Amino acid sequence: MNQVTTTLLELGGGLAPNPVMAHGDGSPLVYLHGPFGQEWSGYLDDLAARRRVYAPANPGADDPADLRLLDHLWDLVLYYDELLDRLGLGTIDLVGHSYGGMVAAEYAAAYPARVRRLVLIDAMGLWRDDAPVNEFVTVAPETLDSQLWHDRTESAVAAFRAVPEDVEESHARLLRRFGAVASTAHFSYPIPERGLVKRLRRITADTLLIWGADDGLVPPVYAEEFARRLPSATCEIVAAAGHYPHVEQRERVARRTLEFLA
Repeated sequence: MNQVTTTLLELGGGLAPNPVMAHGDGSPLVYLHGPFGQEWSGYLDDLAARRRVYAPANPGADDPADLRLLDHLWDLVLYYDELLDRLGLGTIDLVGHSYGGMVAAEYAAAYPARVRRLVLIDAMGLWRDDAPVNEFVTVAPETLDSQLWHDRTESAVAAFRAVPEDVEESHARLLRRFGAVASTAHFSYPIPERGLVKRLRRITADTLLIWGADDGLVPPVYAEEFARRLPSATCEIVAAAGHYPHVEQRERVARRTLEFLA
């Protein structure tokens, strides 16, 4: 079986190469990660069993200089459009988690003809004063952890959160997380809402909303908000899951995703 590969994808305009992870065969699927950095989880392995999955990093995570060239969300949307062109991709299926869900929705609204199907997992991007999205930058780690997970002791969660035993590797991972949070916060902090509500009507792709019932970061009420405002959306609330239903309930979420994308 092919292994996950990482390719440094060259981009123009003085931007740093993007370390795009990829695996699998089949029609293209692009995954945009959440606020804590590029990842390749078992969920992506499940998708790659049937599809060619690409998982780029958020710009600025590896080279902060990118953030001087990308000032706001529209720059970010154009960045991803160039990245897809450099990958040689035309029409794609797009999956976004959390912060990546916000970016995926913005991209699908800007380029509706390019996205065939859209999957949003506990996506940021909307705002309600009566149910604010909690912030992920300055919050205490223990508080944030309690918002992200239904059960931190569950084996899949423990494996996902595990800290490397090697000190240097552990420090490197911590630095990567700091870089990732800085890069995602650049486009979303302090409120991860940049007017998406006005643009959702432009999305033509059938959309699947997947939400952890116990998400303490982006409350499940936002699944209802997205569903109400998207032209064609199906919503699935996942029990016994927090902000990462594709980790805590991997089998169910992967199966539902592949069914929807078939």
